[in-house]
Amino acid sequence: MAQSCQDYVIVYQAYRPSIGNFAAKQQYFGGDFSYSRMSWIKPNFLWMMYRSGWGTKEGQETTLAIFLKPEYFEYLLQNAFPSTNVFGLAQQEWKEKIATTDVRLQWDPDHNPYGEKLDRKAIQLGLRNNYLAPFKGDGIFRIEDISPFVAEQRKFVEAGDLTKLLTPKERVFSVSKEIQNNLCM
Repeated sequence: MAQSCQDYVIVYQAYRPSIGNFAAKQQYFGGDFSYSRMSWIKPNFLWMMYRSGWGTKEGQETTLAIFLKPEYFEYLLQNAFPSTNVFGLAQQEWKEKIATTDVRLQWDPDHNPYGEKLDRKAIQLGLRNNYLAPFKGDGIFRIEDISPFVAEQRKFVEAGDLTKLLTPKERVFSVSKEIQNNLCM
């Protein structure tokens, strides 16, 4: 599930203000952002809200909507390696592969606005090294700080009034059979 069109795919990340503000203002990740660690992107808005506590968890106060170029997003999916051993590799072989992969795919339960688990799964992708390098600008169409929107929507969730809650219109992101196989779909 993702909000997408022919020009972009939106993924989400939550950071402390120094990182988030820099990225939104400069339209690339720099400043306090570390390219030496794995960075996780989430194409599902409500999964990000669950993970960040609707922008209230320490170090996750600034929520960014990152508009990725579709070809970059598909490149990530094509090169992702699952964080669980779904291919039946020998344990040592799987551990070595997961330790060296630069795009890690993790399937997690999706969540409703209250953080309760749903039956369907949502993905997150961990990026590092050359796959994270396009966050310097080449793979990004636009970066928006959506923290004010998140705070406004959080009030409706806290009040138990989902009739006023607005969330992005997400749909199944279509990928090739090859990518489906790689994602274990």
